[in-house]
Amino acid sequence: MTRYFPFLRWMGDVNSQSARADLMAGITGAVVVLPQGVAFAMIAGMPPINGLYTAMVLPVVAALFGSSRHLISGPTTAISIVVYSAVSPYAVPGTPEFVKIAVVVTLVAGMIQLLLGIARLGNLVNFVSHTVVVGFTAGAALLIGMSQLKHVMGISVTQGASFIQTITELTQKIGTTNLYVFLVSTSTLGIALLLRRINKSLPYMLLAMVVGSFMAFFVGHDKGVSVVGELPRGLPPFEIPDFHLEEIVKLVENSFAIALLGLIEAVAIGRSIATKSGQKIDGNQEFIGQGLSNIVGSFFSCYAGSGSFTRSGVNYSAGAQTPLAGVFAAVILMIIVLFVGPLAAYLPISVMGGIILLVAYNLIDFHAIKKITKTSLRESIVLLITFIATLTLELEYAIYLGIIFSLVFYLDRTSQPRFVELAPDEKLKRRMFRNPALHEHVQSCPQLMIRRVEGSLFFGAVESVSAKMNELFRRKEKHLLVVANQINLIDVSGAEYLVSEINKWRKNGKQIYICGLKLRAREFLKAGGFWEEIGSDFMFEQKGEAIEKIFPLLNVDICATCHVRVFNECKNQK
Repeated sequence: MTRYFPFLRWMGDVNSQSARADLMAGITGAVVVLPQGVAFAMIAGMPPINGLYTAMVLPVVAALFGSSRHLISGPTTAISIVVYSAVSPYAVPGTPEFVKIAVVVTLVAGMIQLLLGIARLGNLVNFVSHTVVVGFTAGAALLIGMSQLKHVMGISVTQGASFIQTITELTQKIGTTNLYVFLVSTSTLGIALLLRRINKSLPYMLLAMVVGSFMAFFVGHDKGVSVVGELPRGLPPFEIPDFHLEEIVKLVENSFAIALLGLIEAVAIGRSIATKSGQKIDGNQEFIGQGLSNIVGSFFSCYAGSGSFTRSGVNYSAGAQTPLAGVFAAVILMIIVLFVGPLAAYLPISVMGGIILLVAYNLIDFHAIKKITKTSLRESIVLLITFIATLTLELEYAIYLGIIFSLVFYLDRTSQPRFVELAPDEKLKRRMFRNPALHEHVQSCPQLMIRRVEGSLFFGAVESVSAKMNELFRRKEKHLLVVANQINLIDVSGAEYLVSEINKWRKNGKQIYICGLKLRAREFLKAGGFWEEIGSDFMFEQKGEAIEKIFPLLNVDICATCHVRVFNECKNQK
């Protein structure tokens, strides 16, 4: 039963103490999500109430059917901007037609996520590198910021304009900035920053919105300070999504990008918090939970959502013990909306613009960007490509492009296993093998080459390995010991190449020995008959065992004049 109803796993842990902790965390979460729900809906091109609906329905379903005890789902910045990008070509943002299409996209994205979870493809998100997410998020944050500057400055900009077009129009119209609107926006932003600096645990965004709204009230709406408008006073209405097969086919591509990004966010955030809580996250169950939450949400006028890092972090820090905290947060938000909804009539759009600028800035992970650019050129290229693609292409293509380049660099790296020279270090008590290139006192035997292969021996790596083996083949030494304890994978192409290379050496009076091969690789070679072709006499468990067998085969005349004497066996040689 727990496989189909995962909430049964933690329901037994609920008691009066945990319920109190979850209730307090739920109250905190409801206060945090209130301004975020309105802000994210504006980013997505949806009416503000739909953002709050999303924050009410999705957390409940995801909490009941997901695997994380602290992950809070709902509207997020990245998903919101992808929804806007996906739906705006077909309808004007904020209109009923836009909402209708966004709900259909949510339904399709949820179905994709659910199918991926049922198919046990939870490891799919592992192929999306952290660098791609960082680059995409930074680009999305810049797009969000640019989309809100028109509200901050009180300038009209062409709806649905590209990043470059928006910059151009804002630059051309900067002289028409409404100073009253600009003052309200920047003051709201400044107050939020000040409150966050004083105490990060304060609901600084909510308080800044209240102060900014009072400022706008005193400035007066006749100065061009427009408001959000009164929110409906009801709970999320049940309504079957209005869709047609042709419409679904048209939206599948965009829906898949939303589904993939949502899964990446949810699993990454869940795992991040699990490292602190010690909980184990089931990727497949998380896929199912996210899929069901979006499917159910589409029947209650919600748009696509995912796990929220901010709200999940707040939930964990507030002491939540079970997913019941997410349910409490959603219920409390419903109660708040029933009483606070009419007050949105006094909420200026310019105030929301200032808050969203802060949200966009917080979205950029400057620490991760700095670390990536300092440590890896390849990762930096992936970061830059994803970032630029996010600004210039449709967002779903930016994600795909980042993934493709990330995989290309990964395959290029794995297709070139390193060959590291090894030799015994006489200064160490157990005479461990070390790289002579890094330790000047370590010397290699003039008759036996020892190389550790670091990487997998698969079809993509055969050419690179062959080139390196040819270099060793041309040397005067007749014996090569391959230390294979870091070969994680051998496929048929790699095994066939290994057999042919060993045969080539033998035909020319030379020999290859292998030691330390992992059990999985051994079983593969035995199952395919490659083990017999190589010969068990040339395969060893340990380096010492291999050297003991190889040493008598070395040329004694060379040993007689050798002053290196790196092996224990050399001590008995006159």
